[in-house]
Amino acid sequence: MTTSETLKTLKVDVWSDVACPWCYIGKRRFETALSRLAEHDGGAPEVEIEYHSFELSPDTPVDFDGTATEFLAHHKGIPLETAQQMQDQVTALAAEEGLEYRMGDVRHTKTLKAHELLHLAKAFGKQAEMKERLLRAYFTEGRHVGRVEELADLAAEVGLEREAVVVALEAGTFAEAVADDIARARGFGINGVPFFVLDGKYGVSGAQDPDTFVQVLQQVLDERG
Repeated sequence: MTTSETLKTLKVDVWSDVACPWCYIGKRRFETALSRLAEHDGGAPEVEIEYHSFELSPDTPVDFDGTATEFLAHHKGIPLETAQQMQDQVTALAAEEGLEYRMGDVRHTKTLKAHELLHLAKAFGKQAEMKERLLRAYFTEGRHVGRVEELADLAAEVGLEREAVVVALEAGTFAEAVADDIARARGFGINGVPFFVLDGKYGVSGAQDPDTFVQVLQQVLDERG
């Protein structure tokens, strides 16, 4: 990559979790913002998005015995009815972004191996496709994204070698990379996701409205000249 290409490419680092409903919404809203920016300026800026690992519930067992609603209620110490209302609200907001959440089908699980898979996918230039596939599998299809065999099936769908994925996940080849991401998040003071870092210095927390993302993107691009 030449110096001019490096300067015109905007790097966006995103800390998120596969089991985070706001992360999927935030992903869509950011993509919408990029589209609006392209329409306004007559062309999309060159953007490189890299996803980083963050486990919202690292103590969750791989095979959690219960529903996602039950987990939320226990995790936050709130009544089951309140947890259901919260999930209904986020489902409605997701629908506004064109996402179909089927919270009753969600298989809540530990997401460590899913994060390892995202690092593997990044090594093969498939991270963006893998991230989208995992989010849809978790929130819409009720797939078990904590199990190696299931993750390998999903990886094969985006063009990764299934058996190589199984070997890497069982060996924990990318476990250190996941730990490094989580340590970096702590260093930045990130305690919730999604969290976007633009150009290595501008932090945006949460699934902001697309207009807010547009304003921040425009500011960053203007400052870069």
